[in-house]
Amino acid sequence: MGAGRPVAVFGAYGHTGRFVVAELAARGFVPVPSGRDARRVKELADEQQLAGRVASVDDPASLDRALAGTVAVVNCAGPFASTTGPVIDAALRARIPYLDVAAELEANLDTFDHYRERARQADALIVPAMAFFGGLGDLLTTAAMGDWTEADEAHIAYALSSWHPTAGTRLSGAVSRERRGARRLRYSGGRWEHRTDAAPALEWAFPEPTGRRAVIGEFTMADVVTVTQHLSIPDVTTYMNAEAAHDVAAAHTPAPTAADASGRSDQTFLVDVIVRSGTDERRVTARGQDIYAVTAPLVAEALERVLAGRTRTAGVVTAGEAFDAPDFLRALHPHITLGLERKPGA
Repeated sequence: MGAGRPVAVFGAYGHTGRFVVAELAARGFVPVPSGRDARRVKELADEQQLAGRVASVDDPASLDRALAGTVAVVNCAGPFASTTGPVIDAALRARIPYLDVAAELEANLDTFDHYRERARQADALIVPAMAFFGGLGDLLTTAAMGDWTEADEAHIAYALSSWHPTAGTRLSGAVSRERRGARRLRYSGGRWEHRTDAAPALEWAFPEPTGRRAVIGEFTMADVVTVTQHLSIPDVTTYMNAEAAHDVAAAHTPAPTAADASGRSDQTFLVDVIVRSGTDERRVTARGQDIYAVTAPLVAEALERVLAGRTRTAGVVTAGEAFDAPDFLRALHPHITLGLERKPGA
């Protein structure tokens, strides 16, 4: 457990950041709230009886002060296209592990491209996308692979009861759209493709009681980035149920609201992962509540394992690459409920 060790949380006063602060504190860490908004840093610090530190990505010295004396930093501040680089640089200067909860495709790809060699040379550990999108799908796909060293294709389908986006989700989406323009990303044949056609409208047969649902195919999320960094699978596709895709795209969809004392919304999720090799198929599912709230135990569990030395490699690594995926997923109970199914080919 945390044993009173201080952990910097950049963007701590955001929607997901607050869940992360609470989860770290529950595990015995001492969160050090940080961010550029002095008023919000102070409000959160006073509320949680913590010592906050104001810092901005435009001021490296302020980031150095924010990370001073901490054992790690968790970056919860979007848009991550703007924050990952400066905060990673500060973590490297401080010689502490860096984890983030970025779901932005371009930001995650940039992290692997720009910091892989630097992190290896520094024997540093950088874990991007340690969140619902990016981390969970990667862990599930890695667990589904089991003893396979390669597979033909992986499919990750999401069924969300609703998707009320946070202000951070909207801002990050806007930044990604600005960078991508009219193009969308797909991973096929072992490479990234930019497409200008519409994503396909399909159906997905989720396990009961969810059942068959309309989905948007090639709804490419951070899981495609993380899975393809370390698993030999040339075709990786993610899907989103049509209702949730409509929710997150609509300008009038409200932000999430708390449905219990922990601050979780009443949103439920099902992640359905199918990996195929030849005629053999392996399937893993995960169910839970609130995609933003479940990010907190994901990143906190990762942090505990990093600090305990329970990682498989250094550098810029994904959840499935760094950790024992089945063991990690079991440790997330009761936050998620798992299911496993294997179908040998005829």
